[in-house]
Amino acid sequence: MLHACGVDFGTSNSTVGWHTPDRPALLALEGDKVTLPSVVFFNAEDDEITYGRAALSNYLAGYEGRLMRSMKSLLGTSLMDGQTEVQGKAISFRQLLAQFISELKRRAEKSAGCHFSQAVLGRPVHFIDDDSKADQLAQNTLEEIAHAAGFKEVHFQFEPIAAAFDYESRISKEELVLIADIGGGTSDFSLVRLSPQRINRLDRKDDILGNGGVHIGGTDFDKYLSLTHVMPLLGLGGRLGSQIEVPSSYYFNLATWHTINLVYTQKIWRELQEVYRDINTPDLRQRFERLLNLVEERDGHWLAIKSEEAKILLSDQAAISLPLERLRSKQPSAVCQLELDQDGMQTSINHLTGQIGETVKAVLQAASVRPEQVDTVFFTGGSSGVRGLRQQIASIVPAAAKVEGDLFGSIGAGLGMDASRRFA
Repeated sequence: MLHACGVDFGTSNSTVGWHTPDRPALLALEGDKVTLPSVVFFNAEDDEITYGRAALSNYLAGYEGRLMRSMKSLLGTSLMDGQTEVQGKAISFRQLLAQFISELKRRAEKSAGCHFSQAVLGRPVHFIDDDSKADQLAQNTLEEIAHAAGFKEVHFQFEPIAAAFDYESRISKEELVLIADIGGGTSDFSLVRLSPQRINRLDRKDDILGNGGVHIGGTDFDKYLSLTHVMPLLGLGGRLGSQIEVPSSYYFNLATWHTINLVYTQKIWRELQEVYRDINTPDLRQRFERLLNLVEERDGHWLAIKSEEAKILLSDQAAISLPLERLRSKQPSAVCQLELDQDGMQTSINHLTGQIGETVKAVLQAASVRPEQVDTVFFTGGSSGVRGLRQQIASIVPAAAKVEGDLFGSIGAGLGMDASRRFA
C-alpha cells in the first residue's frame, strides 16, 4: 500500500494523498503545507525553476522570467501539442506538465519516505464540455504525462467521487449526498449514496446515481470579476477620440491566466501606443497610462492574483477595499483602490453561477432524484466558498444540510483512500 498514492493535479492547487495508519491523509508538499499551488516560474536571472508559493514569490519580487499557471486547462485543447518559449528555449506544454507532476511526485515521496509507483489521479467529470473525443484525449494525455513522470500504474477517479469517499469516512448513517466540487477550472457534481457499511466496497457503481460538470471554475470567477471591476480602471469601456471603444482584446487577455503573456509582444506594445495617441480625455488617458505601465512592467500576473484575492476576501466579507499599488499613471495620484461588495461581485459572475445551477438541476433530473430527497450538499474545491454560488446551489436543494469539507484537501484525501483499496 505504501507504493500507492492519490494525486489531485488541480488548476490552481495540487495535493497528494495516501492511506496509511497513524499518518495524515495528505502529504506535506511545500514546507508544512499540504497544498502546492500549480505554478511554475522560470527565473531567467538565476537560471532556475521554482514551483508553488516560491514561484509566485519570486515572480512578485520582480525577478525576470516566465510564470506559468492554470496548466491543467490545456488538457484536451489544441494548445496541448504546442510549445512555448522559456529563457530562449522551446519547451512543449506536455513537457511542462510532466515537469510539474514529476516535482509533485518527488516532493510527496520525500514527505512519505517511500517511492510511489502506483497512483489514482483525479479528473473532472468533463475536461472538455460536450466533446467526448476531446475529453478522452485529455485523460489519455494526462495518463501519458503521469507515466513520463515515473508512475508505472495509473488509474483515474472522478474528483467529486474522491471527495465523497473522504466525506463517507466521517458519517454514521446512510445519506444521499450531492458532492459540489468547485475547482479552479471546472465545477463537478455527483449524487452518491454513502454509508459506513458501504465504505470498504471496491465496486461502488451502484451507489453513484449521477454525475455532471461544466467547464467553469474559480479562474472564470476571477476573470469576470476583473473584467467588470478591475479592467475599467485601466480603460476598458472608454471611448477614443474617434468615438470607438478602446479594443477589449488586451483586457480579456490580461484577465485570463494562460493568455496574459500574449500582451507582452512588441506588436501589442506598438498597438497600445497608437491607441494612446487617439485618446483626448484626461480621465481615459490616466486610466490607459495605468495599462501601459502594467504591460511595460509585466505585472499582468500580479493583477490576476489581486483579482483572485478580491474573490477570496469576499467569501467571508460583505465589502472590501483592496489597494492596487502597482497601477500607476504619469500623473502622481493616490493609490488605486478596488472597492467591491457582494452585490458587485455577484453581478459580475451571475451568468456563470446560473450555468452551474442548471448543471446541478440536470444531474438531479438525469438521476430521477427530487430535490427534497437530497440529504446533504458537501462542498469542496477552493472556489466553493463563493457566496453567490453557494446560494444558487442551496436554492435548488433547500432542505439539504450544507457541509463544508476541506476545500483544498478532500479530493486528495479521497484519492489516497481509493488508491489504497485499488492497489492493496
